[in-house]
Amino acid sequence: MALLAADFLAKLDRLTLVARRVRAGQTAGERRSTKRGTSVEFADYRDYTQGDDLRRVDWNVYARLERPYVKLFEEEEDLAVHVLLDGSGSMEWGDGDKETVGPGDQERDKWMYARRLAAALGYVALTSGDRLAVASLRSQISNSKFGPARGRGHVLRLFDWLEEVGAEGTTDLNAALRSYAVSGGRAGLVVLISDLFSPAGYAEGLTALAARGHEVAIVHVLSPDEVEPPLGGDLRLLDVETGEPQEVTIDGGMRALYRRRLEEWQDEIRATCRARDVHYIPVVTDTPFDRVVLYDLRRVGLVR
Repeated sequence: MALLAADFLAKLDRLTLVARRVRAGQTAGERRSTKRGTSVEFADYRDYTQGDDLRRVDWNVYARLERPYVKLFEEEEDLAVHVLLDGSGSMEWGDGDKETVGPGDQERDKWMYARRLAAALGYVALTSGDRLAVASLRSQISNSKFGPARGRGHVLRLFDWLEEVGAEGTTDLNAALRSYAVSGGRAGLVVLISDLFSPAGYAEGLTALAARGHEVAIVHVLSPDEVEPPLGGDLRLLDVETGEPQEVTIDGGMRALYRRRLEEWQDEIRATCRARDVHYIPVVTDTPFDRVVLYDLRRVGLVR
């Protein structure tokens, strides 16, 4: 089973991930830093001071002005990219699977959809020279993690890891995000892919990531039957994560109430994200996959 089709990968080759506030990296990369460094991209001049490297003096300017000036250059550094997958059991939900996904294809299974999003973002990061880490956030076992890695040579290893990682049990998103903020490494761009079905919430975790200096985006993944349940009558529903039952009667009034509560919940998420300067991208898994990556993520400025 291939996560992404070859023709789709060719489109990803033209993309790069974007951070509005560029983070200082540790290795020479392909994006411009706010620091002055030693690359070939000229930035500005400043007066020579004792101890400066004489090789940086612009002798042509000195000959004209009879004052020594030192050349400043933009330093290019890598971006730290963190892709966080909600690995709870509720993500393993939805109908359908495909061997490959290309333009126009649909994938209703949330976990497969989330992993393919992670594969696309990871591919763009690795082929752009960024520093990539991917983690599956799960409460009952140690978090599974790929990376950090940098360079196109790690793409197949990333895809193999994503094909093997599973979703089960419960995840306390607040606790998982707080833990990642402390132990996840250098600050950078964090993309959380989740259905946000976490009884303990997620807002404190977002605050912890922002306090650590991360720029954060949430891709909120729901399946079509979570948006518009196809059920009716007297039912006994089971929580897919805890197994707890709930007796319900679904009629026209209950459907209207459900839709209203869903809209209110998503409005609350938007407000929470806006207050923390977090990107919010709601996605239903019957949306063609290429549209999410090539249009929706570009529209909010995550890729270009």
